[in-house]
Amino acid sequence: MTQAVPPALSQGYGYGIILGVGFAFAIFMITLTHILKRYNNEVVTSEMFTTAGRTMKSGLVASAVVSSWTWAATLLQSSGVCYRYGVSGPFWYASGATVQILLFATLAITLKRRAPNAHTFLEAVKARYGTATHFVFILYGVMTNVLVSLMLIAGGAATINALTGVSAVAAIFLMPIPVVAYTFIGGLKATFITDYIHGVAVLIIIITFALTAYATSDVLGSPSVVYDLLVKAAEAHPVAGNEGGSYLTMRSSGGVTFFIINIVGNFGTVFLDNGYFNKAIAAHPAHALPGYIMGGLAWLPIPLVTATTLGLSALALESSPRFPTFPHRMTEADVSAGLALPYAAVALLGKGGAVATLIMIFLAVTSSFNSELVATSSIFTYDIYRTYFRPNAGGKSLIWISHMCMVVYALIICCISVGLWYNGISMGFLYLLMGVLISAAVIPATLTLLWDGQNKWAAMLSPVFGTACAITAWLVTAKKTCGSLTVECTGSNNPMLAGNVTALFAPLVFITFSTLVFGFDKYNWKSMGLIRQADDHEMIVSSGLDEEAQRDAERRIMVSQEEEDQKLDRAFKVAASVTALLAISLLVLWPMPMYGSRYIFSKTFFTGWVSVGIAWIFLSLLAVGVYPAWESRETLIKVTTTMLRGGRLPKRQIIEAEAVKSEEGSGPATPVREGSVSKSK
Repeated sequence: MTQAVPPALSQGYGYGIILGVGFAFAIFMITLTHILKRYNNEVVTSEMFTTAGRTMKSGLVASAVVSSWTWAATLLQSSGVCYRYGVSGPFWYASGATVQILLFATLAITLKRRAPNAHTFLEAVKARYGTATHFVFILYGVMTNVLVSLMLIAGGAATINALTGVSAVAAIFLMPIPVVAYTFIGGLKATFITDYIHGVAVLIIIITFALTAYATSDVLGSPSVVYDLLVKAAEAHPVAGNEGGSYLTMRSSGGVTFFIINIVGNFGTVFLDNGYFNKAIAAHPAHALPGYIMGGLAWLPIPLVTATTLGLSALALESSPRFPTFPHRMTEADVSAGLALPYAAVALLGKGGAVATLIMIFLAVTSSFNSELVATSSIFTYDIYRTYFRPNAGGKSLIWISHMCMVVYALIICCISVGLWYNGISMGFLYLLMGVLISAAVIPATLTLLWDGQNKWAAMLSPVFGTACAITAWLVTAKKTCGSLTVECTGSNNPMLAGNVTALFAPLVFITFSTLVFGFDKYNWKSMGLIRQADDHEMIVSSGLDEEAQRDAERRIMVSQEEEDQKLDRAFKVAASVTALLAISLLVLWPMPMYGSRYIFSKTFFTGWVSVGIAWIFLSLLAVGVYPAWESRETLIKVTTTMLRGGRLPKRQIIEAEAVKSEEGSGPATPVREGSVSKSK
């Protein structure tokens, strides 16, 4: 159980931020959706709702990736890992969760090449392997979305409860309401815009914490002071498995164990989360690759700097009366619940730190949850409803199903979250468990797009058998390690390590066996190109555009795929080489020499380490804060000018402008019309 620590803020702060900030964003986004409709003639058709028109530029793609990947766990779990293992924890967390985003760029490009009209990755699975395999991957896709959503809500509720005393159950049910409201109205494009705003706000708060701890704080104020306090903390509480028991070394056996678990689990939550495929599908072909690479590199300093600031501040200040648990250390339950960050923020900045933490965690939860809403609703809408119930469903019915799915999904997540809260299942436990449950589908899913030789039996059976082996390895290891299957025991490092590694690599055995028994597939990729876009003709007709503008809007989808394929071919080659190099750098070239050398940071090296992190996060702010606004300056100026003039641009002019814009870069933004086939690879 967590310690009974008096909340730093009153319940009024908690309800004020949940309801005030939440509904302010909801009202803003609903208003913005109507502004774009009135002054930019943007019709929220089913295609726009699910794919954002497939025209998003690299800056907004990067900001959406950063914001969606900045879970409550990103901030809370990374700080907890830092509290346990010292300076190595933030790096193991950041590098172990960045490579997936970078490597996913290759998969994103491949999906756009081979299934240009797809709304979900699962549609490509259905096109290649048929119904049985489709249902297997639907199960894994939904399971991934559910696990991520539960971590978001559980982590957010625990933090709000700890800081304000607001009932965790109330927080669980209230947080999703404004998110559902604006996503309900604006669809995927609304999530891109809110992701941008939320991401900028979170970055500013993190930078404020970092500058406070390492420059202006009256209790810390410099890397030198933090360094001295970490040395004293290690003398009082040496870290088992760390070189010399120090918090100032990359040589940490516990940290490396977490590193492996982190890598495996996050492959599942990126490569199987339809939210990331949604963003890839929404990206303009010229902007998918730079968007994901920029997003990955901009995301890395978020957990690195957050944890290096607040995780280390918790260690440095827990012997001070300013620390909420003083005179006691934090319990393991406190750390697993993610409370190292809020407690350190309170010790650093008092009530101001608590308010900043509350806003930051709330924004992190809501900006990621909106992505999960669209991801899950698109699976039920296109992979279940349109595929098996109404193949000829029009745009209006597809949007209606998407709306209903969002509401029902949010309610289900809230109910499960309450059950987890009362049974003591924390965000930290779910974070370590997710790889055990889902990562067996990572390799089969990847090979579905990258290898023409994987047969349907390998794709269908290897995830199921792999998960069974992973759960067995997890529970058997826990039983042998502790003698009993308690939450604490099953959530410890060794059982989770066994389960996660088995989940990722066991499918290789089953894929090899299935290939030997059933032979190589000889897939030609053509059926993926036959995936249909939705029929939004009725929605365009009822949008209010004149007849000529309507014809132009529909004519824009009747374009050749040839040029786009050539550009995507080149992008794939660049993605494969660049992302592999970055992954090797982050996983091997940077950390492993420091681990192998057993180096304990000197004060000068620690100062440089902190300085590099802070400089990097300022670059992230430029990349996902300033650059997207600059990239969209023409649209911003056009809409603002039209609003100030009190008029409305001619519909014909808007359609032509958008048609020209869609042909910039690597070719048309909207894939070929229904029935066309992309070039086989």
